[in-house]
Amino acid sequence: MISTEFLRELDRFTFAARKRISGQYTGARRSTKVGRGTDAYGFREYEKGDDFRSIDWKVYARTEKLYIRQFEEYKDLITHILVDMSGSMDYPDEGMKKFDYAGMLAVGFAYLVMRENEKFAISVFSDSIDISKPDRGKGNLMHNIDLLNSTVPHGATNFGRAMEQYTKTMHSKSRVIIISDLLMPLDEVRQALYRLGHHDLIVIQVLDPAELVLPELGAAKLQDIETSEKMFTDINSRYVSDYRLEVDSHIESIKTECNRMNADFFSFRTDLPIFEAIYRTIHGR
Repeated sequence: MISTEFLRELDRFTFAARKRISGQYTGARRSTKVGRGTDAYGFREYEKGDDFRSIDWKVYARTEKLYIRQFEEYKDLITHILVDMSGSMDYPDEGMKKFDYAGMLAVGFAYLVMRENEKFAISVFSDSIDISKPDRGKGNLMHNIDLLNSTVPHGATNFGRAMEQYTKTMHSKSRVIIISDLLMPLDEVRQALYRLGHHDLIVIQVLDPAELVLPELGAAKLQDIETSEKMFTDINSRYVSDYRLEVDSHIESIKTECNRMNADFFSFRTDLPIFEAIYRTIHGR
């Protein structure tokens, strides 16, 4: 799925684009720790034991009280990339499968983070999650690529359970990138995302073009990839129209939920060039 040629294409990403993109993925991330950093964020009254050099004498001149200026220190932000490997990601039978597209997106983001010498991990999930330990460097990138290349999408999705399991491993605020088709009930999506709402959250939906615009097939037998449930129906013009309204409504609802928790949401078709999707994600933030 992910070849050395794809990695060479990542390397050939133009310097200008890479510079603009990596600016969103720097290691200078704010922490809640108070110290002598580079960014002042407020004042408090001087207390015995405080560094005398922290006193702001301009404030003293106005108030005749001793205040010290507080600073925010900076630290690296770990990037967790979570890729849906459920059965629905194994679509279509021919051409670019959603899981392959999602995997290349994941590697693209991991590559950008690696260049900034930050820690990252790619984990895959369906009804549970296969958790990878965050680390730095090319060795970690190759380990994650091996994981994706050896993964065969299967099974049903339990998005909520997978996210519950993963959040138990996260001990500090992190960057979380979720890549999935999100073809599941809205309540399940909402509950899972709210578990991650206090993180720097990016949600990326990946869909095949045929999932957005159904052809008028007439009488047809449909089978759920994840549950194997079958349904006979007539895919006529009315059905196609109603289906598109339902899909658009579902996507818009997910976007609304992401906006409420200040998360970034993107929806891409698999016929969009992969580097264009990466570029849109970074600059759409």
